[in-house]
Amino acid sequence: MKYVVVGGTGFIGTKVVARLRSAGHEVIAAAPETGVNSITGEGLEQAMANAHAVLDVTNSPTFDQQGILDFFGVSTSNLINAEKKANVRHHVLLSIVGTDRLPDNAYFQGKILQEKLVKDSGVPFTIVHSTQFMEFLGAIADLGGTNEETRISTGHVQVIAANDLADALSDVLMGDPTGGIVEVAGPNREPMSDAVSRYLTAKGDARRVVADPDALYFGARLEPDTLVPVGEARIGKTNFSQWLTSLAQ
Repeated sequence: MKYVVVGGTGFIGTKVVARLRSAGHEVIAAAPETGVNSITGEGLEQAMANAHAVLDVTNSPTFDQQGILDFFGVSTSNLINAEKKANVRHHVLLSIVGTDRLPDNAYFQGKILQEKLVKDSGVPFTIVHSTQFMEFLGAIADLGGTNEETRISTGHVQVIAANDLADALSDVLMGDPTGGIVEVAGPNREPMSDAVSRYLTAKGDARRVVADPDALYFGARLEPDTLVPVGEARIGKTNFSQWLTSLAQ
C-alpha cells in the first residue's frame, strides 16, 4: 500500500512514517522540505497519485487567530481536493481531545474548522482525538511563568507518550475509515499542575509549580474534564511514572 503522511517530517509524523515503512509500505513523508506543500499545493498531485490513505499531522506555524484559521482552512481544503482527484480511500486527521469543549481557544477553533472540512469533504475519514503528549509538558511549564515558578491549571490531563500515539495513528491509517472520531489517551489521569510538577522534578528543574484553577492554557481556562476523554478511548501502554523514570536514566 502507498500512504501519504502530511507533516511527515515533524515530531509525530516521522514516527508514523518509520512504522509504516518497517511494515513494508510505500510512504511519502510530505512536507515543504520534501517538495510537498499543502498551502501552495506544490507536489500534492504527485504525492497523492495511487495513494490508499492520507494522514494529516500538520501544525499551524503561527498562533495568531486568523493565521491559524487560514492555515488549517487552506491546507485541509488543498489536501481534500488532491485526494478526490486521486481517489484516496481514507483520510485520517490528528486532532485534540476536547476541541468541542474549548471553543474560545484560537488553536482549537482552527482544529474545529479542520474537522468540519474533513467531515463535509465526501472523502472517507477517521478523526483521531489525542490527549497532550508527555513530551510537551516542558513547553506547558514554560508557558506558565518565570524562571522561579510557573502557574499551571488544575484541569485534568491524561498525557500520552508520542510513541503510543504513533502506534495508534498507524493502526487507524491502515484500517478502514470509521466516519467518526477515535480518542486516544494515556493510562494515568491527574491535574495538569501535578503532571507538570512531576515532570520538572524528573528533569531536575527547580521551578515551583503553583496549582491554579484559573491559570490559562493557551489563553483559555480549563474545566476539570476539558482535555480528557469522557467516553471510550484507546489507552496507550506507557505509564507516566515509568516514562518519568526513564528521563533520569
